[in-house]
Amino acid sequence: MADTTATGAPAAPAGLAARFTGIIIAPKDTFRGVVAHPRWFGMLVVVTLVVAVLTALPMTTDAGKEAALRQQIQTMEGFGVTIGDRQYEQMRRGMEMAPYTTGGSVLIMAPLMTLIVAGILFVVFNALLGGEGTFRQLFAVLVHAGVITALQQIFTGPLNYFRGEVTGATNLGVLLPIVDERSFLGWVLALTDLFLIWYVLVLAIGLGVLYRRRTQPIAITLYGIYAGIVVVVAAVASRLGGA
Repeated sequence: MADTTATGAPAAPAGLAARFTGIIIAPKDTFRGVVAHPRWFGMLVVVTLVVAVLTALPMTTDAGKEAALRQQIQTMEGFGVTIGDRQYEQMRRGMEMAPYTTGGSVLIMAPLMTLIVAGILFVVFNALLGGEGTFRQLFAVLVHAGVITALQQIFTGPLNYFRGEVTGATNLGVLLPIVDERSFLGWVLALTDLFLIWYVLVLAIGLGVLYRRRTQPIAITLYGIYAGIVVVVAAVASRLGGA
């Protein structure tokens, strides 16, 4: 599946910046190059650093720390956990280290989760569906799809920094604030993120290029899994929150 030029010679691999922008404006063509030249390390470093720094950025302000603490408490209470005074004080003191712990956790967890998801997809597409893509190619596709996640943080990180918030700014709950955030519908809206929808589509395009399959069935399957996770989490969270 190597890209070739008009003369039949292998096409030169695109640079890091070209691949980053290409995933946004021309994902299918970009994934063809990624599959032909599955270089992933540089993109993994860039995406992980962007996400880590911009996720932690709002927590460098006092307002951001308070917002992070408030979100943690609301999430825990939403799952039926009662926060005592001592636990609250411990959490509040822990917020001083929030920028470092948040950024550090992203630096560790993002590559690890990418590796885990790549392993799952490799089992599904290669072992179960008989695909012929290599693990390196699949990992490179998954890493490059992460450009959309980095783009999300480029948008939300500075926005949250200036407004003193850490909540998602691109989910449907933001568009319908009148809905009770602890209700089933409120959880569904909060978990339905526009950038994540975009990410799933881009990933489906990449998998389609790698395994020479149509994008639509892959996208429908991935969206179905996403919807199922949203419904289950929203049902559990709303039930616990109302208990």
